[in-house]
Amino acid sequence: MLTPRPGRRAAALPVLHRAALALALSLVAAAAPAQTNRFAGDWPQTDFTRLAVDLTEVISGGPPRDGIPAILDPTFGPASRERALHDREPVLTYQPANGPARAYPIRYLMWHEIVNDVVDGLPVAVTFCPLCNTGMVFDARLGGQAHTFGVSGLLRHSDMIMYDHQTESWWQQATGQGIAGAMTGRELTQLPAWMESWAAFRTAHPDGLVMGEPDWRRAYGTNPYRSYDTTRPFLYSGEDPPHGIPPLERVVRVGDRAWPMTRLSREGTITEAGVTLTWAVGQASALDTSNLGDGREVGNVRVRDGAGRDVAHDIPFAFAFHAFHPNGRWMLGN
Repeated sequence: MLTPRPGRRAAALPVLHRAALALALSLVAAAAPAQTNRFAGDWPQTDFTRLAVDLTEVISGGPPRDGIPAILDPTFGPASRERALHDREPVLTYQPANGPARAYPIRYLMWHEIVNDVVDGLPVAVTFCPLCNTGMVFDARLGGQAHTFGVSGLLRHSDMIMYDHQTESWWQQATGQGIAGAMTGRELTQLPAWMESWAAFRTAHPDGLVMGEPDWRRAYGTNPYRSYDTTRPFLYSGEDPPHGIPPLERVVRVGDRAWPMTRLSREGTITEAGVTLTWAVGQASALDTSNLGDGREVGNVRVRDGAGRDVAHDIPFAFAFHAFHPNGRWMLGN
């Protein structure tokens, strides 16, 4: 829960309401030590006096801190020479202002979840949470200082909580917001990036670069979350999405708006709310079959503004959009 700041609105409350508010805040403050005790031992450098969420919403995802190892030193090679990837496999594409586009294969991200990189001089955090299908690239600078990120092993609303190595503050991956520690209240800038098939990347960027296989013993190319996107959300106890939308339907999120993928795939192109969304066949779900290239069709999506520039977005599951944007707008069409 966000703690309200005092101001004119609080001053206008009736005396009884102000007294009730003061009591509620005192109870939250009293409960804070009990909430943080279970995390303080593993996170001695995290300032738990600064919180933006109720820590009772935070649970273990299974692996401990860094049990899912983030990548700190990715390597890259020419896309034209890559032979291991299947044409329909998804990659997360980032196109810098200068220099070649970079493809970050989901076959690596689903085992590491964060890749810390520097592209055209800009430090970035390339992130993917398989449980929410949120693939996002963030500017990793805060206050002019480059930060690097790791995987905490903790979840909130089934979404990965990241932490920065510099202050050990916690960050909600689905929103880029600092939720605990010294960086509470700060927000990472999301950069335009998109999920597309390896074939689509290779065709659009013949001079592009692709991340090489990390030096870890993992079953890269196989899906440890087999059939996940046709079951139920993992470790999620919140509300289902409204309008009868299945919890694990993919949606295209731009800000606090969500377009159901069923609508976009049916219409092909949608222009509204200042953006144009397009859908084309060719990309396999990374969370369906054991082999990433054999998953069912989910399509390639692009989002651009009126000038044709790429727009920051992601393609979460509907339950995740609803959890983090409970007052968000569902773009259902007619």
